[in-house]
Amino acid sequence: MTMQHRDLLIEIGTEELPPKALATLRDAFADAVTRGLFDAGLTPAGHEAYAAPRRLAVLVRGVSESTPERRVERRGPALQAAFDDNGCATPAAQGFARSCGVSVEELEQLRTDKGAWLTHTQTEPGQPAAALIPGLIERALAALPIPKRMRWGALSAEFVRPVHWVVCLFGDEVIDANILAVKTGRETRGHRFHAPAPIYIGRPDEYAALLKTQGHVMVDFDERRTAIRAQVEAAAHGLGGRAVIDEALLDEVSALVEWPVAVTGGFEARFLDVPAEALISTMQGNQKYFPVVDAEGRLMPHFITVANIVSRDESEVRAGNERVIRPRFADAEFFWREDRKQPLIARLESLKTVVFQQKLGTLYDKTERVEALAQRIAGDLGADPLLAARAAKLSKCDLQTSMVGEFPELQGVMGRYYARHDGEPEAVAVALDEQYLPRRAGDALPGNPIAQAVALADKLDTLIGIFAIGQGPTGAKDPFALRRAALGVLRIVIERALPLDLDALLHAAARGLQGKVNAADSVLPVFDFMTERLRAYYLDRGIRHDVFDAVVACRPTRPHDFDLRVNAVNAFLELPQAEALAAANKRIQNILRKHEGELPTEVDTTLLTEGPEYLLFDRIEAAALDVGPLFEAGDYTTALAHLAHLREPVDAFFDGVMVMADDPAVRANRLALLGRLGALFMRTADLSLLSA
Repeated sequence: MTMQHRDLLIEIGTEELPPKALATLRDAFADAVTRGLFDAGLTPAGHEAYAAPRRLAVLVRGVSESTPERRVERRGPALQAAFDDNGCATPAAQGFARSCGVSVEELEQLRTDKGAWLTHTQTEPGQPAAALIPGLIERALAALPIPKRMRWGALSAEFVRPVHWVVCLFGDEVIDANILAVKTGRETRGHRFHAPAPIYIGRPDEYAALLKTQGHVMVDFDERRTAIRAQVEAAAHGLGGRAVIDEALLDEVSALVEWPVAVTGGFEARFLDVPAEALISTMQGNQKYFPVVDAEGRLMPHFITVANIVSRDESEVRAGNERVIRPRFADAEFFWREDRKQPLIARLESLKTVVFQQKLGTLYDKTERVEALAQRIAGDLGADPLLAARAAKLSKCDLQTSMVGEFPELQGVMGRYYARHDGEPEAVAVALDEQYLPRRAGDALPGNPIAQAVALADKLDTLIGIFAIGQGPTGAKDPFALRRAALGVLRIVIERALPLDLDALLHAAARGLQGKVNAADSVLPVFDFMTERLRAYYLDRGIRHDVFDAVVACRPTRPHDFDLRVNAVNAFLELPQAEALAAANKRIQNILRKHEGELPTEVDTTLLTEGPEYLLFDRIEAAALDVGPLFEAGDYTTALAHLAHLREPVDAFFDGVMVMADDPAVRANRLALLGRLGALFMRTADLSLLSA
């Protein structure tokens, strides 16, 4: 019999959902529903997920009307227990037959090499989808990633927001159920103001179009997001500028409106004397406005907001938004003026009252540690240690300004502005801002050596200190953002090609904590923690696990040098000799591990008796002379390419020479030759760990 299919529409109508979680809830709900349908055997053909401020919905295409029939085999008693000596059915056999609803004669027998049993096979009819779907919906809703659920009224139902209606339409029929204490139906609700009356849905595939044409609701999140972007860009163009569209803000605004209408607004040009970052921060963070900049990227005295209604008088909407933003800009203007009345350095003493971490002291204590470490790093980079010390000394002073107190996200940014106002060197001012880079994945890195020194010193001090007090990351918890700090250090050193030794810097950071905690024992755990972050870094770049492990085996302590090795091994894999040499290295290392302690330090040429071992020795010695300078220069890629030419003499050696010779001296000498060969490759990585 041909299985019939229908479309399924589920809509949960609520009060306004949390905007920052809306897209996540949409995807999680749709995934849970479709997964539940698949698990039940209802084989959906595809789905479309919808979300708007007052609803989560999913339209599932081609859902089977019932689960398929299935054959169920039951195994009964063993034949030996099913019949007596006269061949009559025992009570065990009779009871099994009754439980199957058949006579003993209708039972079948199963014989295997492990024994024989009575069995019965029956066909169970499929279950109607309409009977399964309500439970499936409830399980999907219960599994949503909602940190804190709420109740409403006197009901026992719990959800992220109170639920007011539920649509559950299977084809053109409503599946009767109670979901979250609401009886299901086929009527949805439109825009709260434009179309508050119920909207009848005849079939699931009419849903999105009906809401748009009759309900003034653009229910497709991605369509709404695209429309908002287009409207905002057009509005900015009309103002003679370009909209600054932060993607996270665009997502949030898309989750706040059902029917987007872009509205422009303006403010007094005098506010442009305030740093643009402060104005943009309050526009984006507090008001959800999109700033407008000119062709040179300078902030213009305009903004764009997105209303959730088509107003009869747009000027009133504009005036209302302008009225709201003005006091916030006035506050920023006041902070900007007042903060500059004293230099940043005057706030250093006040850091003694701000606790960084109880066991690690105040921000003043941390500043002193960062100052010492930054000087050392600057010296290693060939930069001016005094400039690094000055930048480190000022690095946390802007945290005590009124502007940063009101807008914490401007830490560093305001430090740069205030340092310039105070006449500090430009490298110092820039370092105050760039010390926090990278702030997120893929973010920019500090550009000048002074900024790099302060950024590294700050992050390394935090890493060592927090590990030393036993509060390193556990599972998903990382309250001090140590994973981000570790990756930040590694990215700066690698991507800026800095000649820094991580192990040495960690020991220096640990010494800076003397008198607070014993941090020396934390150097190795932090180094290993950062190495694992490095693994994730390379995996994201498409580097194979075994390539990373091959380099880790040599335990390089300079991240930039580590990167050069990884790239070299990755390039080596593309050579035609790679597979054979990787296998040879594996064989060499296996042999050497079995004979540790037996290896002479030098190869005795008088004990070389076979032609292939003479050839291999000569080629190894020649290669060593060629690649030695390359290794010293960090040119591992060229060095490995040279060593790849050893494949033929290596193959010839293993084909024609018995390593484990009867003569102990010859055997030891051949092991020394293999040790010499393995050591050459190990100057880059342990190629024996490569899978091919």
